[in-house]
Amino acid sequence: MSKLHLAILGVGLIGGAFGMALKNKLGDDIFITGNTRTQKSIDNAERLGAIDKGYLDPIECVKGADIIYLSTPVLQIVPLVEKILPHLKKGAILTDAGSTKSYIARQIMNMLPENIYYVAGHPMTGREKSGVTAANKDLFKNKCYVIVKDTKAPAEVLQKVVDLIKLTEANITTLTLEEHDRCASIISHIPHIVAAGLVNLLDKNPNDLEACITLAGGGFKDTTRIASSNADMWADVCISNAEPIIEHLSQLQAIFSNMITAIAKKDRQTIHNYFVESKTRRDMILEETKDKYDLI
Repeated sequence: MSKLHLAILGVGLIGGAFGMALKNKLGDDIFITGNTRTQKSIDNAERLGAIDKGYLDPIECVKGADIIYLSTPVLQIVPLVEKILPHLKKGAILTDAGSTKSYIARQIMNMLPENIYYVAGHPMTGREKSGVTAANKDLFKNKCYVIVKDTKAPAEVLQKVVDLIKLTEANITTLTLEEHDRCASIISHIPHIVAAGLVNLLDKNPNDLEACITLAGGGFKDTTRIASSNADMWADVCISNAEPIIEHLSQLQAIFSNMITAIAKKDRQTIHNYFVESKTRRDMILEETKDKYDLI
């Protein structure tokens, strides 16, 4: 029986961690090829054991692959699929790690021939650092991994992808395309925008910048940690999931507007309720998820 051939397009943090996790579990039963933009990244990926062989050309990377793992910034995924599609073998399976799903999935589903399949996915994990050198085999462990079932893939194809992801020790959940994009906006996309906004707020107060940095402690560091994430990735996320993000930013704007009004009026009860309600909700979330997922 021939070994599984996995091709990872975009061997960065997520793609690299995926390769490391599978290589750790399957060893020589899997052959992993990888594509990155630079020879240095290829060398690092091979050295760290994320891939067995790297290619600068994505077409060379996917030749003969059974499963193709797309882990590039979101806006690069569809053009990449268009490029590699004529070179995929019959029965090949595409799956992705994109942070938005509807934008990618509908375009990919419309271009696939009958003998090539697609399963949409999104690992809800990451770090503030990027690149394969920041990856490790346990990045997916106990994290939520979303699989979208409504991408027309046959049940046996879907199961192949699920079985592979289970080897990373992630906890798999299923959502529709729309559910994923709405929830990812609230849980992931808006927090990144807000964290970046808090850091940018420092630049709005240049006269106090030095003093603010002196005062910055663990709270500021923890709250803004994700503002150090990859800018290319997050620019693509905002564009490709614009509608839910705009809706939720508008809701957040209204929440902040109400707080501004309450503070201006010295309405202590409203201010107090704001913090009580958020603490109650957060404590409940932590309690409900403690045996399911590690929240990041």
